[in-house]
Amino acid sequence: MLTCWVISLSLILVLRLIGGQPKLIPGKGQLVLETIIGGLRSVIEPIVGKKVFFPSFGLLSGLFFFILINNWSGLLPGVGTIGFGSQIDDHFVVSKPVIRPANADLNMTFALALIANVCWVFFIIKYAGFSAIAKDWFGNKASKGEVHYLMYTFLGIIFLAVGFIEVLSILFRPVSLTFRLFGNVFGGESLLHSMFYLSPWFTDWLIPLPFYFMEVLIGLVQALVFMLLVSVYIGLICNHEEGGNH
Repeated sequence: MLTCWVISLSLILVLRLIGGQPKLIPGKGQLVLETIIGGLRSVIEPIVGKKVFFPSFGLLSGLFFFILINNWSGLLPGVGTIGFGSQIDDHFVVSKPVIRPANADLNMTFALALIANVCWVFFIIKYAGFSAIAKDWFGNKASKGEVHYLMYTFLGIIFLAVGFIEVLSILFRPVSLTFRLFGNVFGGESLLHSMFYLSPWFTDWLIPLPFYFMEVLIGLVQALVFMLLVSVYIGLICNHEEGGNH
């Protein structure tokens, strides 16, 4: 929680200092932020659709930046390496760190998954409606005028059964989101610590170096994956109307 609050406050302050008061002719800081926001928009908008993009962008971009910075916070000196432990051979092994990356704790990733799924329910109810949800999950996807009525009835039963399987998979979404993010961050943290403990004292900085770069990439990928999965969940139900009208 300490790391989470420090990262959140730092992120808010840095963004306010860089962006400042938005101007018609942007400065360097505002231009950087607009470029990043524009890049995220180009990824998210085709997935969720224009109707839901602006209402959901705060959630999706917030999840991305929060998860990304918290993932990378585990690479800072002292995070996960300062605390209580014991001496093993030539190394002091920390078993109870004072500061840990927030996403290396299962409670944090579970909270993020719950927030994402509660917001998902809100968006699909408000911008799609119960009838669209029921049709998407349990409706017959075949066209009544293009298939025989017996085949249409048979397919209706099949799609009804598939709908119940879809509901079951939706119930497991918070679990999959939770453990995917937690497993990657916690695994990366454990890997880095193992590389330090396996290295002789005079190569402590050399052997873990490639794994640092790998964790930078994994931190970015996991933030993108979490954001994109939530985007897809929203878009699967809310992004039908535009394609149908077209």
